[in-house]
Amino acid sequence: MDTAPTDPKMTTLTAGGALLVRLKAIGVDYVFCNSGTDFPPIIEGLAEAAAKGIALPTAVVIPHESAAMGMAHGYYLATGRSQAVIAHTNVGLANCAIGAINAAVERVPVLLFSGRTPTTEKDRFGTRTVPIGWGQEMRDQTALVREAAKWDYELRFPEQAAEIVDRAWAIANSTPRGPVYVSLPREVLCEPAPADDLDAPPRMQPSVAHPDPKLVAEAARLLAEAENPVIFAQHGTGDAGAFEALSALADDWGIPVCQYWAVALAMPTDHPMAAEANPAKLIERADAILVLDALAPWSPQLHRPKADCTIVQIGQDPLSARTPVRNFRSDLSIACDVADGIKALKAEMDALRLGWADRVALRREAVAAENAKARETTLATAEAGQSGMMTKDWVSLCLSRALQGIDATVLSELGCPMAPMSLDHHRAWYQEPHAGGLGWSFPAALGMQLADRDRLIVATMGDGSYMFSNPVACHQVAEALELPVLVVVVNNAEWGAVRQSVLGVYPGGYAARSNAMPLTQLSPVPDFVKVAEASRAWARRVEDGPALGAALAEALDHVRNKRGLALLDVRVRP
Repeated sequence: MDTAPTDPKMTTLTAGGALLVRLKAIGVDYVFCNSGTDFPPIIEGLAEAAAKGIALPTAVVIPHESAAMGMAHGYYLATGRSQAVIAHTNVGLANCAIGAINAAVERVPVLLFSGRTPTTEKDRFGTRTVPIGWGQEMRDQTALVREAAKWDYELRFPEQAAEIVDRAWAIANSTPRGPVYVSLPREVLCEPAPADDLDAPPRMQPSVAHPDPKLVAEAARLLAEAENPVIFAQHGTGDAGAFEALSALADDWGIPVCQYWAVALAMPTDHPMAAEANPAKLIERADAILVLDALAPWSPQLHRPKADCTIVQIGQDPLSARTPVRNFRSDLSIACDVADGIKALKAEMDALRLGWADRVALRREAVAAENAKARETTLATAEAGQSGMMTKDWVSLCLSRALQGIDATVLSELGCPMAPMSLDHHRAWYQEPHAGGLGWSFPAALGMQLADRDRLIVATMGDGSYMFSNPVACHQVAEALELPVLVVVVNNAEWGAVRQSVLGVYPGGYAARSNAMPLTQLSPVPDFVKVAEASRAWARRVEDGPALGAALAEALDHVRNKRGLALLDVRVRP
């Protein structure tokens, strides 16, 4: 008989309800969902728990799974807390795959779930009821994300629901962090699960690596004794205390800090020790290099440290074990959260300062002068970019000026470059993941805004990245959840990154000499203003460089005072 089983001997919820209750208990605030025919037990669980007065995460409808993954990613960057995504069987999971790859490369611990189409055809509660139940069955559904997941499992029995949530959360948040995946068969979710102790503390805690004091002391000695030490930072510092510690360490010791292809800010862009992004000169003369949480701190094709240069790598996984080919030398490898590593290293180097004061003072003066000159050139180049069709650098400089005095976070996905901006705190700026899964910045900004509604969040992106973000879905979410972000589309009507890659490989080739490089053009460009206006957003197009400042001011006024999303479609040079 096709009816729900009951067990009068215990207090129960559906397994779907128990799973949601447990997510709340371990600290998940939001479950980002795009529902499907596998969701009846999830939806029933939400309603059942609400009717019984049981606390649940807030479940929100996100009409495309890539946006759901981006929002979970952004929420984690803003809070440091894992969030959950629940997708619809294999097709929804396929749409999650790019977000899972991004999260894996950036070590973001997303709890990813998707339904599993029923495997039974009759005579069991939750069995198949519509033709897609046959069409969505796979031999190995998890294969869609297994490469990106730290751990995966398929829920087998309803009584496992709570403990599997605990295990998923603990593994995701163990170093090196990353996404995990659990498949949820509909029949299992429909069955009753024990409801007692669902609010108990987690059954297991994450395993977190801490810096080895002996290795940190050796790293401090190597940097202190070096004539020309250099620090490379790519994923920021982890927290505000480490941001201050790195800035102070670099200044105390006169060590330049290069943020080559940075994904997060590690030092104020106006800091005297903040070097230009091109690492060539620094690597040529370096005799000691400290690499802070960098997947690719430089390009081996272009930059080659000296044979006698000592290289220290600090990070959650300093050798990046999940990357099959990554042969950057590491003479000293320290596995830990980068924030803990920086603070420990500063403490060790503080104890050594007196013995090196004279040499450090001379080096600091030389490094500061070199960096100041490079900074002056960067700003002058950006300023000149307002003439004619404006440049990305000019857009970046204008945005930076508009944000002065405002506590804001800027996300850039092939949008505004970091170099011309004045940024001064650890949450000031994030770039697209090195995995290159485009369409990230818009939904990540929405996730950040959801986490901190009083903070100004700015999403900048290229026109191609905007289209990749499923903008109709993102604008719908922004309106539905009242998330007032500023969106700046830096629109050059092409795949600019692809063009630059072609020029790098074939600088004098036929493609470089062609008027329209093949496979890079995005003309005719859609009317992005109308896309935003379809969800009642404030939107304007800007084509004149000198007019950009006023347009930004008007957009910011709308975001901050009228609490609505604002979009600027800014036309720039190819």
